[in-house]
Amino acid sequence: MKFWLGAAFVDTGEYLGLARAADRLGYDTVAISDHIFYTDYDADYPYSDTGAPPYKPGTHWPDVWVTIGAMAAVTERVRFATNVYIPPARDLFTVAKAVSTAAALSGDRVTFGVGVGWCKDEFVQTGQDFHTRGKRLDEMIPALRTLWQGGMVEHHGAHYDFGPLSIAPVPAEPVPVYVGGDSDAALRRTARIGDGWIGNRIYSEDQLQQLLDRLSGFLAERGRTLDDLEVIAPIGAMPSADLYRKWADRGVDGTMAAPWWLASPDDKATYGEGLKLKVATMERFADEVIAKM
Repeated sequence: MKFWLGAAFVDTGEYLGLARAADRLGYDTVAISDHIFYTDYDADYPYSDTGAPPYKPGTHWPDVWVTIGAMAAVTERVRFATNVYIPPARDLFTVAKAVSTAAALSGDRVTFGVGVGWCKDEFVQTGQDFHTRGKRLDEMIPALRTLWQGGMVEHHGAHYDFGPLSIAPVPAEPVPVYVGGDSDAALRRTARIGDGWIGNRIYSEDQLQQLLDRLSGFLAERGRTLDDLEVIAPIGAMPSADLYRKWADRGVDGTMAAPWWLASPDDKATYGEGLKLKVATMERFADEVIAKM
């Protein structure tokens, strides 16, 4: 079982300290989330009853690739992932160059977690069509893989048409592409083009089993099984080695952890609510869970 550190809603100044701690403590991946700006959104946030997002105007959303580059410079082992990045809200070559540069600088420690996005406002401001975002992502992923091969390449499709041309630097190894989301469209996309799948919410054990059954069905349509991709699933149960062993046997390869969300009042009294608290709870989780796997 791999343990991803879910580092959403974190102040920008804490990322380097979290990355160093994750590198030292045996976490597999630091996952960073993506938004371009905050506004009074016209679009409803799809994962709340009110349609309001669970963050505020002052919540930090640093550029993911700049942040990954900085974290990579102060670590040696831990990987970095986007959970998730919204490629169709950007142009193809901006995405290709940012990911390839981060992969090159980190020594190929980048996992590219992608989604279609819910926030129409961001697409409007970046000049990208919100309504074709799914179809464009479906075409963008193979186009990006072509660009990351290096050398003179070309692609001629419905939404992207280029080449022969080349970009540099390119990754020394293929960048794994993990698809986020639990809609049928997201799971079909995972089965069709994904190297892995990332859950986008905390799932009860019943919900997770139902989701894995759905994903298995879509994979079977493509002649694939859960063994053909990596499944990263946040699990809504008290963390323990026994819990994660059980789900590893059911096809889950990794989970998401943000140990400071389980901090006690005593923890907060001792460490405050900043980086010291986060690192202390990461250390405890590593001792009580990761070390026992």
